[in-house]
Amino acid sequence: MSKKVLWVILFAIAMGYLEAAVVVYLRDLFYPQGFAFPLQAMPATLVAVELGRELATLVMLVAIGVLCGRDMVEKLAYFLLSFGLWDIFYYVFLKMILGWPSSFFTWDILFLIPVPWIGPVLAPMIVSLFFIGGGLAVILLRTRGFALALTRVEWTLLGLAALAIVLSFIINYRLVLDEVVPTAFPWFLYFPGLLLGLGVFLRTLRKGRVPIEEKSDQSGVSQAPD
Repeated sequence: MSKKVLWVILFAIAMGYLEAAVVVYLRDLFYPQGFAFPLQAMPATLVAVELGRELATLVMLVAIGVLCGRDMVEKLAYFLLSFGLWDIFYYVFLKMILGWPSSFFTWDILFLIPVPWIGPVLAPMIVSLFFIGGGLAVILLRTRGFALALTRVEWTLLGLAALAIVLSFIINYRLVLDEVVPTAFPWFLYFPGLLLGLGVFLRTLRKGRVPIEEKSDQSGVSQAPD
């Protein structure tokens, strides 16, 4: 493991602790009896601060990818690696500090931009594990002198997979605004998106690797016919 990868891992874990610490403070203020749906409304000023904090978190994670990667695919790989580790260790530290979540099927509010994202903690953790595995696979390929070359069709399919997963998190956002307890997660959207993304990535990993010196550009997009 290179020093760069090690530092990215340490950075992401530290970010996970920082995120958990902020949530510990918020829950002590607004949910002293324990965090559960329906959620108590926060003052508008604090909601604005939370939105800013989430945006700042995304900027930091994107910056890791931009600074560490040498082309678009490798930048994305470092972003996904840091995002996945940050998200998983956020829950690890919350479990250590608060004993929460009580199970993998405990509901959580995951994100606020552009609308509230909700789901059982298992759902984002599975995605994060895939992010970590995929990011490390791409980075390992680079250390061996290879890069992934994705066609436009493959990029499009990955985009559709991501869209399905995002929709599964936000489709019930009104439940948060209406202070309703969620009961069912749209796995019918989540799992097809997850499997489509995994299938495209594994196919590309097997057939789309090219020696770095043979890449026609640094965009990470193959110039081969679709």
